[in-house]
Order: sequence, then structure tokens, then C-alpha cells
Amino acid sequence: MDTPLTTAHVRDATAADARACAAIYAPYVTDTSITFEYEPPTVQEMARRIADSQRRHAWLVLEEEGRVVGYAYGSPFRARAAYQWSCEVSVYLERGRRRTGAGRALYGALLPRLAERGMHTALAGMTLPNDASQGLHRALGFEPVGVLREIGHKDGAWRDVAWAQLSLTADSVPAHA
Repeated sequence: MDTPLTTAHVRDATAADARACAAIYAPYVTDTSITFEYEPPTVQEMARRIADSQRRHAWLVLEEEGRVVGYAYGSPFRARAAYQWSCEVSVYLERGRRRTGAGRALYGALLPRLAERGMHTALAGMTLPNDASQGLHRALGFEPVGVLREIGHKDGAWRDVAWAQLSLTADSVPAHA
């Protein structure tokens, strides 16, 4: 088991966090099939992603002893208007942070924030196999809704993506429909 969190706190990300977020994300891109990106984003690209996410959704970072050790964010699920109350969520942790409560802490702050911003449903896509991510999402109440078979090609193989979703609100009709 990795080292549990001690003095960590979650806060809104800013452009100043782009370098740390890019550094956390890069090994997922270069060393795993967890993300389907082939090249790690630059610091400038990560800053743009943070700003885009903050406009309608949220991007949060987890700091421990003044250092960013993880992040989570919400982003649009699909572009069409009827999907505007659904979002995709993702969480990325510095290596060595699995099973420490870091993912739970980030999602614990992110999911209510997304609900406050009018999101009704959160969806998470997980490249298979990914027991850690599936376990985290299951523990937080996400329900499996399907698997897209051989949907992405990375590291010389076709990859499946499991999808899970979580209802964020009890409202059945959006307030600004």
C-alpha cells in the first residue's frame, strides 16, 4: 500500500498548476494505455485545458505540503445541447498515490462542485484493464453502464473502455432547459 495522505487539501486549479498537472499526467501518456493520448501535453496546453474546464465544470488539485500530487476535473461529455447537464470526470495521481485516499478526496470535492454547476450525471471512461480506477469509481457509487470493445489503439493493441456513471442530483428536469 502506498503512503496515506497526511496534510493534503483540495483547491481550485489555476494556470500556475499547469506544470505540476502536466508532470503528473505525462507518465500516464508515455508508460500506460490508461489515456489514449500519444504525446504528453505541453504546460501551455495543460493551462488551456484547466481554463476550459473551469469555465463550466471544474478542475481541482490536491496539494500536500505545498506540492500538487493529483488532480481531477470535469469536462463536457458530448457537444450537443441535450448533453449539457452531463459531464465526463477524470482523476490523475502522482505515482505512488494509489489507495491513499487521494482519488477519493479529489472526487469528494469535485462531484458536489459539478452538481452545484448544474451537472446531473457524471460519466467516467476507464481503459481496461484498470482495477484501481474501476475500484475507486465503484466505491464512490458509480454504476457500470457498458464496455466499448476495441475502441482505441495504443501500445500495439486494441483497447476496451468501460464506462460508469453517477447521478449527481435528484432533479429530473434542468432548471435552465
